[in-house]
Amino acid sequence: MELDPVFLSRIQFAFVITFHIIFPAFTIGIAAWLATIEGARLFTGNELYRRVFDLWLKVFAVSFGMGVVTGIVMAFQFGTNWGVLAEKAGSIQGPLLGYEAFTAFMLEATFFGVMLLGRQRVSPRFYFFACCMVSLGTMFSSFWILANNSWMQVPLGHSIVDGKIIPADWWEITTGAIMQVRWPHMLLAAFLTTGMCVAATGAWYALRNIHRSEARMMLHWGLGLVAILIPIQLYYGHLTGLYVLEHQPAKFAAIEARWETEQPASEVLFAIPDEKEQRNLFAIVVPGLGSFIASGNWTSKEIGLDAFPAEDRPPVLIPFFGFRLMVGMGLIMLGIAWFGNVLRWSGRLENSRWFLWATFLSFPTGFIATVMGWYTAEVGRQPWVVYGLLRTKDAVTPSLTGGEVAVSLTGYVVVYLVCISFGIYYIYHLLREGPSEAVQGIPGTTGNRPLAYADSSDSATGRQGGEES
Repeated sequence: MELDPVFLSRIQFAFVITFHIIFPAFTIGIAAWLATIEGARLFTGNELYRRVFDLWLKVFAVSFGMGVVTGIVMAFQFGTNWGVLAEKAGSIQGPLLGYEAFTAFMLEATFFGVMLLGRQRVSPRFYFFACCMVSLGTMFSSFWILANNSWMQVPLGHSIVDGKIIPADWWEITTGAIMQVRWPHMLLAAFLTTGMCVAATGAWYALRNIHRSEARMMLHWGLGLVAILIPIQLYYGHLTGLYVLEHQPAKFAAIEARWETEQPASEVLFAIPDEKEQRNLFAIVVPGLGSFIASGNWTSKEIGLDAFPAEDRPPVLIPFFGFRLMVGMGLIMLGIAWFGNVLRWSGRLENSRWFLWATFLSFPTGFIATVMGWYTAEVGRQPWVVYGLLRTKDAVTPSLTGGEVAVSLTGYVVVYLVCISFGIYYIYHLLREGPSEAVQGIPGTTGNRPLAYADSSDSATGRQGGEES
């Protein structure tokens, strides 16, 4: 049987981006979290913040490294598997990826070393500044990636010359109406992912009755952050749905599993879409709700998949379930965060073991929601790689064979499973061990006076000897 290079390339890209998006979603939030608690430590002088900071700095370092590696592989595929896409849209996508390197990576690479190695070498204010710059760098990185992806979802600010897509308005490409919705939506997803992980870690320590001060801080700060951000995220999710309805109506119909145009339109809460027969099995439906969600009234006409040629329809199964899983995870986060704050205000949070277990077990909700959101967006965009301009089947490298993709895909799977398994295992052990006492700097030690350490040790030994004698 001949292997299809287009299908295998799509599987390979989906595999790589699934692993990659997990780490940026985590590190963007951790970087902001580190900057926040370092600012709190600088302002208050409380060593509790230092101990929590040092723990999450180690986690950030490991996650950041895995995110960079998987990101390089993902970008590498544009040239190997998607040569026609690179040729036709490279004048837009190339600069956007280059801007990420010049801005985001520059900030991260410059100041990340200060965060890891420079606490005793720079002033506390400059160290806090470095933390802020690393956080800003991670956000810049997400900005350029989302600008690239948003342009592929809804192409704006371009013109076509000799069959190639070239930029006509960079401002529209990078800060257009779609980008103003999708970038905040991604940032909020990253903050929520980290907030749930921080709260879950605090719950884990509380259940084990260890690191009680740190557990209390992480629980309170994590649940408080999520409680504030999740309603904002739900609002931006609604705005995202409105842009999909306007600019990608076929995707919207697939998300709703709406096979036929309806007026008024019902809302399918749950079903098993049957794409072959174009119907929903075991459907749970609310009449009229689909019209209200889409258009704000109960009688509007909503477009179904029957309004589009068969070759222009996206798959239904993944967008339908992906969207519902994403929303479901959001509702779990909402319930955990709000109920947790009720318990916190009543003084019962640390003693409610059932709720601590619920918080601990909810740690993957942010990751699942983020991955499912990307699946919904990317699969729902099909059959287009650049919506309305370039079909996925026409974007693959012409000389690519199915066997070549199968070999590279196998290699990616093996390497990723080994490397990422070790990375996740190491992060688990870092979190299981928990915070340690902050390492105190030795007065007078600098790069020009390395023997100050020996002086300090001798003095300490002398003091101990004097005390013993």
